[in-house]
This record gives sequence, structure tokens and C-alpha cells, in this order.
Amino acid sequence: MSRPLSPVLIAVPAVVLACQASGWAARRLGQPPVIGEMAVGILLGPSLLGVLAPDAQHFLLPPTVLPYTSVLGTLGLLAFLFLIGLELDLGSLRATRRAVASVAAGSILLPLALGACLALAMYPALAPPGVQQLPFVLFTATALSITAFPVLARILTDKGLAATRLGTFALACAAAGDAPAWCLLIAVTSLTTAGTPLDGLTALALAAALTTALAAARPLTKRTLERAARTSDELVTVLLVTGLLLAAYATDRIGIHPAIGAFLAGATMPRGLPALEHSAARLQAVVVPVLLPLFFVDIGLHTDIAVLPTGQWGWAALILAVAVTGKWVGAAGAARLAGCDWRWSALMGILMNCRGITEIVVLGIGLQLGVITTNLFTIMVVMAVATTAATAPLLDRLTRNALDLTAPTHAGTRAAVLPETPGAAR
Repeated sequence: MSRPLSPVLIAVPAVVLACQASGWAARRLGQPPVIGEMAVGILLGPSLLGVLAPDAQHFLLPPTVLPYTSVLGTLGLLAFLFLIGLELDLGSLRATRRAVASVAAGSILLPLALGACLALAMYPALAPPGVQQLPFVLFTATALSITAFPVLARILTDKGLAATRLGTFALACAAAGDAPAWCLLIAVTSLTTAGTPLDGLTALALAAALTTALAAARPLTKRTLERAARTSDELVTVLLVTGLLLAAYATDRIGIHPAIGAFLAGATMPRGLPALEHSAARLQAVVVPVLLPLFFVDIGLHTDIAVLPTGQWGWAALILAVAVTGKWVGAAGAARLAGCDWRWSALMGILMNCRGITEIVVLGIGLQLGVITTNLFTIMVVMAVATTAATAPLLDRLTRNALDLTAPTHAGTRAAVLPETPGAAR
């Protein structure tokens, strides 16, 4: 008799433990744990384990278990996107200085322009059959403009820089840049899933209406969560999970990826509620470490470096060059034009190149929507891992003995978003 649950009971702990071990090893090497977690997803797939020990891979991840692990991984993805939206506090950016706005714009606009030009060149060779040029170009350009705010925050925290002028300035830039990037992703997904341009505009309008409704309901949400907190912390957690899943369902029905709904639910949550922060910490501590690794493995099973055609490695090198150049020149150039000195500007270029989990999530959405091929997905995953892995070592190199960059500042002050280095804008 078939026992569909038995393989799941093997696969889930194997994947979770492998990701934890790999994250620990990455930290020991001076890298953020997410590098190890992303690597495990690739290594358990056909790129390595499927080549070296296909029987072991079949035992750990048989085809019958993949639908279950995929659903569990998607739930982890939704929780993660909700937490990203929760960390993206747009209200705190209203009083940011000109340098933050300049760096955020530069780190988005130049990668978008270069990515669009590159996508136009790649379209005949790498676009999936039947995909129109506009969604392919827009998605590729958006993917190249992403900065991983959560991973960047983790790196700066691990390096003891999160509360410094450098750290607060970089995080403000990443947060300010993430908002338009996610708006672009919403537009791309609506265009991709729509049958006609009118359907795409309708989906985009419905997504905007949902965002407006969630934002307008923020006072009611705050009162509801405060009342629930007086009952129990568990009730707050239940309400949060219910809200993010219903928002994901709403965008799925609209015709946009459900991850977008989870993100919008987090972005429109009220701020400053201790019960909300406590429940979010619960999700971060339990759901994400247990379920998100299954999403990485699902990604890894679609990433097969070994079968990538030789002729496409040239495209891989070009994508990596455009991704790094666009982010570095855009962010560093904007910082320099805003009056920052060269070292500060170079650091902005390095930090805005951090892509991490957010990039993998975006690429996974593109693959599920069919807007990119498996080969292009593989190339972009390699780019995301490479740019994220380079962030911490380059940061160490440029901040060594740099007391003016690593001095602490008081969170919440105007100085927290102003690079008070020699030659910086005042």
C-alpha cells in the first residue's frame, strides 16, 4: 500500500538540517547563512547530488514527494514575503535626505536601463517560446535591479554595522529602492498572466485597489490586533497568518502571483505594535527556517548547471557583468553626485549589489509564470549567488580601519540617514 506521507517525513528534516548545517558553515567562512542555504538548494538538485549520487537524490527527493514539498515551500515563501513587506516601512522614508533618494534611484534606474537593453539582445536566444517581448524585457530588467533588503540587513548586523551611519544609510537606500522594484514586479506579473493588454491593465488596477484597501484598513487592523493581543499572543499570530494567506489568495484570483499578496499584506500592516513584532518574530523563527528551505530545494531542482549549453556561458558572463556594473555605477555614481566621498560611494555600489533570497524569490516567480526559461533561470541564480557572496568580503576590505564609517549613530535621528564623511553632502 502506498504511503505518501513517509517520503515527506524523510525529505523535510533532511532538507532543513542540510540548510542549517550549510548556513553554519557559511557563517564560519564569513558569509551570511543565506549563502549556504541557497547553495544547499542547488547542491541537492541535479547540479551535484543528481550527478554524484542519483540514487541518494531519488531516496531523499523522489518525484512523489515534490508536490508536497513544493506546497510547503510556497507557504514558507509567502511568510517570507510578508516579513519583507513588514520590514519595508515606507513611512520612515518621508524625511530622508537627498543622498538617500539619489542612491535609491540610481541603484534602480541604471540597472533597469541596462537590463532592458540586455534583455532585448537575449530575447531571440533565451526567451521561452510564446512569451511576448515586453514581459520578458520588463521581468529581466526588474530582476537585475533587485536589492535584497533582508539579506543586506543581516550582513550589516553580522558585521556590527547596522547601527552605524554607513549601515543606516545603506538600509534606507535599499528600502527606498525596494518599493519601486516591487511595483515593477507587480506590473510584470499582471502583464505576463493576462491574455490581452486590457487584462493586464485590469489586473494591475485590481492590485492597486487591493493595496489601497489594505492601507485604508490599517487603523481597523491596528485596533483588531491590539484587542487580540489582550486575549493572547497566539491569536495575533493566527490573525497575521490568516491575513497574509487571504491577501495571497486575493492576488492569485486577480491573476498575479500569490507571493505579491503576501508582500502587500506585510507592507500595509500597522507599525509600532509590540504584539505584531512578537508574532512576526515567531514566523521568522519557526516558519521561515523550516519551510523556506523547501522552496530553495524546489528552486535547486530547476537549476542544472551541468546541462547549461556551452554557448550560453557567454550570456552568463554578460549578465553578471551587466548586473554588477549597473548596480555599482548607478548607486556609487548617484552617491558621488550627491556629495559623498569616493569610499562611501564605492561602498554603496557594493551593498546595493547584494541580491540574496529576494532575487531567488523573484526568479522563482518568473520561472513559475513561464516568462523565463530554465537555462536563463539557472544563469540568473548563479549571478544572484555570486553577487551576494561578494558583498561581505568587499565590505570587510573597504571598512577595515575606517572609523569614520563604522561609528555608531542614534537610530531614528536625521544623522542616521546622512553620510557624515569628509566631503559628504550636509
